[in-house]
Amino acid sequence: MSEVLLMNARVERSIPRVEEGVEVGLLNQIATRISASAPLEAVLQDVVEFVRSVVRCDSCFVYLLEDGDLLLRASSNPHPKLVNRLKLKLGQGITGWVAEHRAPVAVCRQAFMDPRFKLFGDLPEDRFESFLSVPMVSGGRLLGVINVQSRAAHDYTPREISLTATMGFMIGAEVERARLESENALLFARLESRKIVERAKGILQREMNVSEEEAYRKMQRESMERRKSMKDIAEAILLIEDLKRRSL
Repeated sequence: MSEVLLMNARVERSIPRVEEGVEVGLLNQIATRISASAPLEAVLQDVVEFVRSVVRCDSCFVYLLEDGDLLLRASSNPHPKLVNRLKLKLGQGITGWVAEHRAPVAVCRQAFMDPRFKLFGDLPEDRFESFLSVPMVSGGRLLGVINVQSRAAHDYTPREISLTATMGFMIGAEVERARLESENALLFARLESRKIVERAKGILQREMNVSEEEAYRKMQRESMERRKSMKDIAEAILLIEDLKRRSL
């Protein structure tokens, strides 16, 4: 058995049973959040807390793949100006490499010397010594990346890498669910807006004795001139029609 494997085996045997119980409890907590369809932000924060409890680190980031870029969505450190704003390209830096290759990377020391490393001036963590990054994948589809960083060198154990990867798998399924719900909600909202516009258009046709095309153009002009959405204009027309009907 190699020296590294022997060292890892000794580390594994030294982990107290109570810690394993804590890990199971945290995993159950996150699974409960997911099954209850908790807000994605809350689930992401639970993942950050779980990873920090099982891997010695000074920071933990969660990136999600959105519109082809990796967007920073959660952080263990206060980065209000960067969360939901900082974007990385696929293949950019170690994080982008992990996303592109869908394979974990563990750099135990001098992470900033890794040839895949890229400096991002807004992140002080870029100068940290050790770095663990795992992809989040669901159904063969890349959904994001979890990063763990430390100021000191750290030899990541198979257990630490495995537990972090488990989080990537669990949160990947949740991200997919949240994304599908968001897309369905958007489609539903568009359908409802279309129904409202169609009803308003019919009222204009009847009241102004114009064609369907002309009624639609009138609504478009009002929308541009008043800087309101077509739905807002349509709802105003429906409101006027309802008030007229009630006054009769």
